[in-house]
Amino acid sequence: MTENVIEVRSLVKKYGSFTAVDDISFDIRKGEVFAFLGPNGAGKTTTVEILECLKSPTSGSISVLGHDIRKDELKIKEKIGVMPQSFCAFEWLTVRENVDYFGQMYRRHEDVDRLIDMFDLKDKRNTLFKNLSGGLKQRVGIAIALVNDPEIVFLDEPTTGLDPRARRDVWDAIKALKAKGKTVFLTTHYMDEAYYLADRVDVIHRGKIIADGSPEDLINRYGGGNTLIIRECSATARDRLLKEIPGSRASGNDVLASLPHGNGMGSIMKAVSAINGGGLACKEIYVKKSTLEDVFLNLTGETLAQEAN
Repeated sequence: MTENVIEVRSLVKKYGSFTAVDDISFDIRKGEVFAFLGPNGAGKTTTVEILECLKSPTSGSISVLGHDIRKDELKIKEKIGVMPQSFCAFEWLTVRENVDYFGQMYRRHEDVDRLIDMFDLKDKRNTLFKNLSGGLKQRVGIAIALVNDPEIVFLDEPTTGLDPRARRDVWDAIKALKAKGKTVFLTTHYMDEAYYLADRVDVIHRGKIIADGSPEDLINRYGGGNTLIIRECSATARDRLLKEIPGSRASGNDVLASLPHGNGMGSIMKAVSAINGGGLACKEIYVKKSTLEDVFLNLTGETLAQEAN
C-alpha cells in the first residue's frame, strides 16, 4: 500500500465558542496531489496552518511524516514547504535574491538557479519582485516553498485573484511538483482547479469533511449524472420532445433531461430519433457532464459561490 505522509484523526479547532474545524479525519498519501475544496471560511486554512505547526489544535492527533505535531515541530518544519494564502516576497529584491534569501534560512537548500530554471523564471531572475505579474509572483512563491527540498508542499489558495492565463501558469508549476514526486496539499475554492490538479479531493463544508475521493469518483457518486440539453427548439419540437424523453423538462425554448450515470443512452437515442424522424426544429443537442460544482450543490443544497457569501 502507498505510504501515508499525513494522518489526521478527530481534529478539532475552536476559537472560543466558534468551531472552525469540527472533528475531521483524513490521510494523505506520498506523491499525491491532495485538494481541500470548499468556500472561504470552511476551515481549509485553519487545518493547513495546524499541519504546518503554525496553530495548535484544540483536540485530535496529527502525524506529519511520522512526527507528532505537538512534539516534533522543528523536525516537521525542516521537511515541509509552505506557500501561504496571499503570498508576498520582498518587493525590492530580485527573483534570484528572494529565492536565495529564503534558502539561507535552512542548513541544506536546493540550488537556487536550478529552482529558477525549473519554474521557467530564468528570464526574470534579475527582475524586482514588485515588477512581476501575478502568475509569476506565485511561481516565485512555489519555488521558495521548494527551496529546502521538502517532502510535502502546502499551497494555500495559490491562484486566488489571478487571471485565467496566470492560473494556468501556476497549474503547470504544480504539475511540475507532482512530476518531481512531491506530495502536494492544495487548498482551493475553484472547482476546475481541483478537478484538473488533484488525485484526490476532500470537500469541506462548515468545518466538516462531507466527501472524499478522486474527482471522477465524486462526480459519479454525487454529481447527479449528466444532462442532455436540446437547445432552441420550436414550440412543436419542445412539446414533442417533452413527451418522448422520460424525465425531461423545459427551460424556455430548451429541453433538458437528466441522464443517470451509466444509463443515459436511451434518452439520447429517443431524442435523436424524434428530431430526425419528425423533422423537428432544434438548433443543437449535446450532453453536459456533471462537475464538482454539481457535487457541492447536491451535497450542501447551495453553490460554492452562495456558500462563500
